[in-house]
Amino acid sequence: MKNIPWRHIYAWLLAAFFLYGGFLNIFATPEVIEDYETWGYPGWFHYVTGILEWTSAVLIAVPFTRLAGCLLAAAVMAAAAVTVLLNGEYSHAVAPLIVLCLVCLNGWLTWRAQHRRY
Repeated sequence: MKNIPWRHIYAWLLAAFFLYGGFLNIFATPEVIEDYETWGYPGWFHYVTGILEWTSAVLIAVPFTRLAGCLLAAAVMAAAAVTVLLNGEYSHAVAPLIVLCLVCLNGWLTWRAQHRRY
């Protein structure tokens, strides 16, 4: 049986997180839609967020496109953190900032694996 590198498992877990996040945004509850309105976004913007999260998940899951997925996911998480910070919801910024760090770690691991010198 072939061993799967832990960095792939880490990336797949991260992709699963973004799949779940995309699901929560695309099939948003009234409370989530109200949050988007409070932050000044149009009523349809939660769909954009969900699609970007799903796209990030797919890109992260595939090793060849993983770095691009990390860049997109980092942009989504940075935007989420900035949104809640600008609206004074400081405690809500913790989660997207943690995920942003995890995405950056995944991006670095991916970049390092692609640029190893033998």
